[in-house]
Amino acid sequence: MNRTELLKKMLPGLLPLFVFIVADEIWGTRIGIYVAVSFGVLELIYTYLKNKRFDGFIVSDTLLLAGMGLISVLLDSDVFFKMKPAIIEGIFCVILGISAYSERNLMLKMGRRYTGNVELHPLQIQQMQRSIRFMFWVFAAHTLLIIYSAMYMSKASWAFISGGLFYILAGGVFLVGVVQNWIKKRKTKSEEWLPLVDESGKIVGKAPRSVCHCNPALIHPVIHLHLFDKDGRVFLQKRAATKDIFPNRWDVAVGGHIAVGETPDNSMFREAREELGIRNIKPTKLAEFLYKTSTETEFVMLYVSGYSGDFTIPTEEVSEGRYWSFDEIQNTPTNDFTPHLLREIQFFIDRNKISVSKKEPLI
Repeated sequence: MNRTELLKKMLPGLLPLFVFIVADEIWGTRIGIYVAVSFGVLELIYTYLKNKRFDGFIVSDTLLLAGMGLISVLLDSDVFFKMKPAIIEGIFCVILGISAYSERNLMLKMGRRYTGNVELHPLQIQQMQRSIRFMFWVFAAHTLLIIYSAMYMSKASWAFISGGLFYILAGGVFLVGVVQNWIKKRKTKSEEWLPLVDESGKIVGKAPRSVCHCNPALIHPVIHLHLFDKDGRVFLQKRAATKDIFPNRWDVAVGGHIAVGETPDNSMFREAREELGIRNIKPTKLAEFLYKTSTETEFVMLYVSGYSGDFTIPTEEVSEGRYWSFDEIQNTPTNDFTPHLLREIQFFIDRNKISVSKKEPLI
């Protein structure tokens, strides 16, 4: 649920308050209370006939309006009644605060009443929580201002702060969201977008490359292709110095992101052509697994193939490449390799139940 939807759910419950403000100016406090409570009851009946259920926010708002209005009349003071919008908004701020700064996202649970079984992606949930934090501080400040105006300012000032100013702030919150979305779209317009998947590899959305590389909650699919010669040596490429991740380190022969709308096989053949200039291979998909770091999570599709042909290197992506024996890899400092390469080399060793001193081909 975004900021606009949150405000739409909140505004109907506040309508009785604004009705009272107008009625109070025309007929006085006592008549204003009667008119506002009557309006709340009619609004409650209307929403029930429309949605086949009572709106809890309108119910609580109308009851609180009647209760505080009664206290105000009995005590012959309107201060208690003026506190009513602050109490309503304060309760809303508590819900926002719990949702924004704890693991219990109450707003998300409330939103499911309107979204049904639609599941939100972690990226959408994070965006929602950022919006909730922003709304929390805006409306918390407004709540304090209502309390101050009720105690120390004129009725006209209180009426504006608790009524008109709320709409101004609500419009401002909405405008900030629109501007932020516009800026985000401008930044990512020319950026490569990657598909997002769940832990089983099922596509669930898409996101800009820069976002995927700084958020471990977003799983994006990649392909890794290992090439072996007839002696069981594995071909490694050295990543170019211009790469944004692990520059100048030895890596799998072919690796890359799967593009939006691209199949894993097509991605693997495309990357093989782009990185090494090879075409005549018959790879086999050997495994799928998640690879998670502090900055990103990849859904790796692991391919293997025998290959003894020529390579086209260097390229923009690869500075050099050659075949390595497993003994040679083991006797080289680990910082010369990418972490996922070392993990996959160990996968081959464990899968074939061999020691690195043996020379049997791994495929």
